[in-house]
Amino acid sequence: MTEQLLRAESVRPAVAVYGASGHTGRFVVRELSRRGFTAIAIGRDAAKLAAAGFPAGVRQVVASLEDPASLARALDGAAAVINCAGPFLDTAEPLVSAALQARIHYLDVTAEQGSAQATFARYASAAEAAGVVVIPAMGFYGGLSDLLATAAMGDWSRADEARIGIALDSWEPTEGTRVTGRRNTARRLTLSGGTLQPLADLAPNAVWTFAEPFGAQEMVELPFTEAVLIGRHLQLSELHTYLNTAPLRDLRDAATPAPVAADASGRSAQTFLVEVEIRRGSTLRRAAARGRDIYAITAPLVVEAAERILSTETAQGGVFAPGALFDAANFLVALAPDLVLS
Repeated sequence: MTEQLLRAESVRPAVAVYGASGHTGRFVVRELSRRGFTAIAIGRDAAKLAAAGFPAGVRQVVASLEDPASLARALDGAAAVINCAGPFLDTAEPLVSAALQARIHYLDVTAEQGSAQATFARYASAAEAAGVVVIPAMGFYGGLSDLLATAAMGDWSRADEARIGIALDSWEPTEGTRVTGRRNTARRLTLSGGTLQPLADLAPNAVWTFAEPFGAQEMVELPFTEAVLIGRHLQLSELHTYLNTAPLRDLRDAATPAPVAADASGRSAQTFLVEVEIRRGSTLRRAAARGRDIYAITAPLVVEAAERILSTETAQGGVFAPGALFDAANFLVALAPDLVLS
């Protein structure tokens, strides 16, 4: 009997991944398998799922957001679903609805502010009533900066300003990134006067002096979903997010190739550094994290979140920013060695 109980306790719940055959989705499926979860790989194309090279034991299911019955069947037996299929302006709403119907947790990795905002606005009450945790933007853009800002904030209840600097040494965009960019044309929002406001006309490029190897970088103010997340739970008067201009030139160049694997894990050689400064009066607090491949790092970020949700029996339902739900400092430490903190 004891052996049977131990075996039962060692079986981890199933987690579904929608958009599993995409670039980020494949990283997420592999990370789930590495951690011992049963992964359900969901996609619209059986041939792409078959060619994705998933680890042994991954269940492959064809389902479409336009066919709720097929989606319900695909989610059967899952405890959570991770949405990796952009544009999230098109995929988040039907998949959150399906997750709530199935009473399973939902996470996505959107960098689209409009999608994250809509998830908070439309599903907060329903998720709370269902006892389901919903986390939008649990990826490199959005979730990572929210966690770093929360960790830097520490015991402060409010602050005057947060500045986030993101440096990439290059950007080889996936086709999904390009499609999302064409779909996501809304004006960017940031925190001003304590509320989300449209970003003012772009000022002349600033310079941010990062730690080495990046050093001084030309930057442009470009908020992503971290503005939506941070605005939900941190009391900040102003938020400014900057991205260096070099990777934007790569992104805007149609000839820039898609990511190329540089190691056995499938990660590209791209490197990143995110630095956060929180100011209250004349006092500054800082947090920073570096790593490789913005698509690959999204996998441990979102899977760590799913693991923490599923390991908490009394999880409160609702739509959350990661920094509002998790111990941010502890969460970031758990991502080593994929993420290096400073």
